[in-house]
Amino acid sequence: MSLSLKKTYTIILLLAIFMIIVGFWNPNALMDGLQRGSLYALIALPLALVLGILGVLNLAHGEFLTVGFYFIYMLNNKFGMDPLVSIIPTIIFLAILGGIIYYLTVKKVVNKGHLSQLLITFGVSLILMEVINIIWTSQARNVYTQYAYASTEIGGFRFGTYELLYILFAVAVLVGLQLFLKKTRLGQATFAVGQNPKGAKIVGINVEYVYLFVFSLAVAILGIVAGAMLPRTSIFPAVGSPFTLKSFALAAMAGLGNLNGILFAGILLGIGESAINYIPNYGGWSDIVFFGVLIIVIIARSYRGAK
Repeated sequence: MSLSLKKTYTIILLLAIFMIIVGFWNPNALMDGLQRGSLYALIALPLALVLGILGVLNLAHGEFLTVGFYFIYMLNNKFGMDPLVSIIPTIIFLAILGGIIYYLTVKKVVNKGHLSQLLITFGVSLILMEVINIIWTSQARNVYTQYAYASTEIGGFRFGTYELLYILFAVAVLVGLQLFLKKTRLGQATFAVGQNPKGAKIVGINVEYVYLFVFSLAVAILGIVAGAMLPRTSIFPAVGSPFTLKSFALAAMAGLGNLNGILFAGILLGIGESAINYIPNYGGWSDIVFFGVLIIVIIARSYRGAK
């Protein structure tokens, strides 16, 4: 058995033990953490894809999600379209928007270093946020659907059923990305570009097209997130910003290009936050859990690198 496979099994085992402990202590914390963690993973997967293939640190990630929220809100407000049905046109819209943004901005800094990437994507995030604020103002808005508040009870344990969609979508997107990268010619070309862009270019792969496609695909995936979250989320211009930081934290925890690790890290983070939320008088500390986890991961990797 390879070392990486052993490491994966070890992580899964430790995560399972952690889940069992939390489940015995408080089943509600476990269920809430699974749903929350799956949502974090679903949001982080496209950011990890861009980081792994293009090597671009995209600070506008959360703002693209916000654009998806407002696009679905517009479809619901103008045409009465259900948020889950709106996922399909939102994916198309965000894919086009992502392609345009890539061509006009990100393309210029793909090979210019992380500082240039951070500056230009931060500028994109500010522009998107300000455009949203101009069009819809800073007033919080909601889309109500009755099914989003459904719940069920099993053996005296009651939990919301709608948020189970987060788990389903996270697994579906992860499996879809893995199948795309391993089973399709474009996916194999994408994987080759992520491994060695110069070598890929030498053997005839259109690296610029792959970069454009991957960035557009990553932004489009956020349409799934927006459609799933909107029935349970109030939206305002800065609603997506916190998810950028959490997505970077998950990417750091999982390691560059490790899509499977994103799901495990998301669930770990979600359950950790949820467990703290259920401790009396300590709920306010849950929002800084990911900062603590990120610091621990950075220190651990620095220590291993020093050895």
